[in-house]
Amino acid sequence: MLKKLIIACLCALFVYGANAAVDKQLVVNAEKYLNAITGLTGDFTQKSAKRTDTGKFSMLRPGRVRLDYNEMPIQLIADGKDLYFFDKSLDQITTVPLTSTPAGILIRKKIDLRNADINVVDTNENKTSFSLKMNLRGQEGLGNMTVVFDKSPVKLQSWTVVDATGATTSVVFSNLKTKTNFDKNYFQISRHKTISGGGGDEFYD
Repeated sequence: MLKKLIIACLCALFVYGANAAVDKQLVVNAEKYLNAITGLTGDFTQKSAKRTDTGKFSMLRPGRVRLDYNEMPIQLIADGKDLYFFDKSLDQITTVPLTSTPAGILIRKKIDLRNADINVVDTNENKTSFSLKMNLRGQEGLGNMTVVFDKSPVKLQSWTVVDATGATTSVVFSNLKTKTNFDKNYFQISRHKTISGGGGDEFYD
């Protein structure tokens, strides 16, 4: 059940808001920031209706992400092609395509929030932060994702995913720092039992 919850919250993507307003400058600011990032590391807090979990977050563009949970024997790693859910207690790995995850949007080689398959359908801002609500064109019915940024300087703050059933999962980041000198195998895990297959993704080549 826990594995399904985490995979679902990572794979759920985007519902369209018909009356939403989009501030093009906020989209440009987010796009410029995301494309300027090479690597980050920090902490995260993940909240859903039934539980709260914390852990360590790392990313290296293009294509690599790692989440280590503090209180669960769970590790999520993207190696540039796929996302691997590693249940250490079962010594089992489940694989999903990286393009089916919110993280996949943020770590493409080139992030285009205006002209590619990513569709920004709403923006909001206040004195200290701004947010973008997105969908993937052609998958509007599968859920929605909102990414929040600090405004000055622009910095990733959180993302919230609402799946097709209305279930909400939020991930809030803290203590984010620039980091690029990860160990060679930091974004890899040893394969044992792979129970579902994914495929490579040209966005991360």
